[in-house]
Amino acid sequence: MDPMELIAFNIISNVGMAKSLAVEALREVRGGNKELAAEKLKEADGYMVEAHHSHAELIQKEASGEKVEFSLILMHAEDQMLSAETIKELVKEMIEMYNDLKENK
Repeated sequence: MDPMELIAFNIISNVGMAKSLAVEALREVRGGNKELAAEKLKEADGYMVEAHHSHAELIQKEASGEKVEFSLILMHAEDQMLSAETIKELVKEMIEMYNDLKENK
């Protein structure tokens, strides 16, 4: 596997974990476990940071003049990264809404 594929798969793996943890956090809140939900969101943030580091590595290569080949795998990695970030932020908002609803009952 070439270095570009490794970076792309690193991104895909990390954002996949982040998405899963965000959804798990939402389920934990619905089950009444706010503390575990917060831990899962924090862990998801860590995976997103790792993915962003890998992505930044590619951007730095291109900015320094190194040719970064376009590939379907890299496009998929970036798509997954964007969707993971969106899902994570939406889950945070949903948790806040859920908590507000529970408080107002």
